[in-house]
Amino acid sequence: MLTYPPSSFAGYVDSAYRSGSLIVQPRMGFGDPETMRRGLVEVRRSGVRAVGTITLDSYTRTGDYEALRRALDDGVPLNGFPLVTYPHEVTASVLEGVWDSEFPVQVRHGCPLPGDIFAAISDLGLDASEGGPVSYCLPYSRVPLEESIAAWSRACERFAVTSERGVLPHVESFGGCMLGQLCPPSLLLTLTVLEGMFFRAHGLTSVSLSYAQQTHFEQDLEALAALRRLGEEFLPDIDWHTVVYAYMGVYPFERLAAEALLRDAAELAVRGGAGRLLVKTPAEAHRIPTIAENVRSLRLAAAAAAGVENAGAAGVRRETGIYEEARALIEAVLELGEDPGTALGRSFERGLLDVPYCLHPDNPGRARSYVDETGRLRWASVGAMPIGPVPDTREITGSDLLASLYYVQRKYDRHALREMRVEPEGNEPGGDLTIR
Repeated sequence: MLTYPPSSFAGYVDSAYRSGSLIVQPRMGFGDPETMRRGLVEVRRSGVRAVGTITLDSYTRTGDYEALRRALDDGVPLNGFPLVTYPHEVTASVLEGVWDSEFPVQVRHGCPLPGDIFAAISDLGLDASEGGPVSYCLPYSRVPLEESIAAWSRACERFAVTSERGVLPHVESFGGCMLGQLCPPSLLLTLTVLEGMFFRAHGLTSVSLSYAQQTHFEQDLEALAALRRLGEEFLPDIDWHTVVYAYMGVYPFERLAAEALLRDAAELAVRGGAGRLLVKTPAEAHRIPTIAENVRSLRLAAAAAAGVENAGAAGVRRETGIYEEARALIEAVLELGEDPGTALGRSFERGLLDVPYCLHPDNPGRARSYVDETGRLRWASVGAMPIGPVPDTREITGSDLLASLYYVQRKYDRHALREMRVEPEGNEPGGDLTIR
């Protein structure tokens, strides 16, 4: 059994999981240090088992430090915390008295070239971040995949060295959230497991494997059972846990609908055996949420999770081949090289991995997916990926794509509007609006 440092991110999640608690986590980040500190304080005081988040601004993510400096000089509000640009003393003042063994903090960013970010994290003594060479390159940038893989290799190796100071560095793969939606489960599992193996190859011994809530509860539950099985098979020698993201696509506009979607995410996380849930708020259909809105959603998710029994693999009603597809993809990629980074790069060159609707130049762009009449996310075509044949190969039209993109939003909003005919809008969250 792994011995955790007393204040480690991974140890805190493990302790909560063993006690039967789901960790809930916001995505929030603010440019103003006082606001960022207040956000962390309010999350800690929320009364639920949570970890803090410092999400970085878009200038830092893209490495545009000159524009960031101008924005700071001109007092332009930022959409995240400029960790690299602020002196470490400023960040330390944000964390002082808030970040400790009872309240870990993770840095989230979205950068394909994360060297500066991981240098700042390491210098500050923080022990948790997220991303990956594929998952933070293909959706967010035009940086060549080869460059991202090389940059992430160096960053992970630098971060891994912090273990010599008694830190347990932890990185969460974003691979299970590729593009947020319309990426069938088997490919999401493939990407997050391969990124976990990439992290291990570059010295990290503590990782998390992610999965984003998609369009069909039972399909997602099967995917999470498959993810745990794949983690046990391909990462048996390091510490890992799974993390679920509340739906990352077009969000419902109605508050009741958004809250129902979040409650379903919490149930999915518990029944799927996840250690953490990344929470969204009803405000995200319209604007960046406030601190109070983040805290409200954390409490709602925690309350929903508390009423769910962990069913694990036994809760999967039927198998549809998600595990088999993911394993076939993983094995095909690993045949391309002993080093996971090299293998990942070659897999996209040869079309063995192909993310539907992803416009990055290094993505083959032949795979397509759609939401079927039951709400399940399916392949329309798989390109050269070794998981065929697809039983229902079809051409995807623009109207098909729009219908799939808006499927969840329309489903939950319509249900909420029916509910609102009998329930006043002012009701507090917590009522039963589970949607299947």
